[in-house]
Amino acid sequence: MTGRVVTLADAPEFRKQLRAEGRRVVATNGCFDLLHVGHLRYLTQARERGDFLWVGLNGDASVRDLKGPNRPYVPEQERAELLAAWRAVDAVTIFPAVRATEFLRAIEPDIYVKGGDYTPESLNPEEAAVLRACGTKIEIVSFVPDHSTTALAKKMARS
Repeated sequence: MTGRVVTLADAPEFRKQLRAEGRRVVATNGCFDLLHVGHLRYLTQARERGDFLWVGLNGDASVRDLKGPNRPYVPEQERAELLAAWRAVDAVTIFPAVRATEFLRAIEPDIYVKGGDYTPESLNPEEAAVLRACGTKIEIVSFVPDHSTTALAKKMARS
């Protein structure tokens, strides 16, 4: 496996090790249910901004809260394992809440990346406050059009 799955409880200690090694940590987060090329391109763009990409992964309950009662399609442990196996991803941490606040506070990233469907101003205020407190630089990468889990699920349902 390329990356590793790090528990939220172990994340602060793991981050200390990375800081001691002088690693520039890039973070992003999401549901990453039914992985597709849009996810791959997004994570590759994120990884290019530093030398360690740490992905925060919404746990199953928070995916249901965000996406509806029939989601996720893939359980959190399997989503984490799949993401960690991608070359661009160095670590994955599952967090239980809808918002990534706890995850961001635990890892204090140097850079935080979101897709082009966001702006720095549209970030969740609680998450943005944690990022400001950590001195994290926020970067928006290109949106990958026509690639989403929801669209993929609709296409599969029509088949």
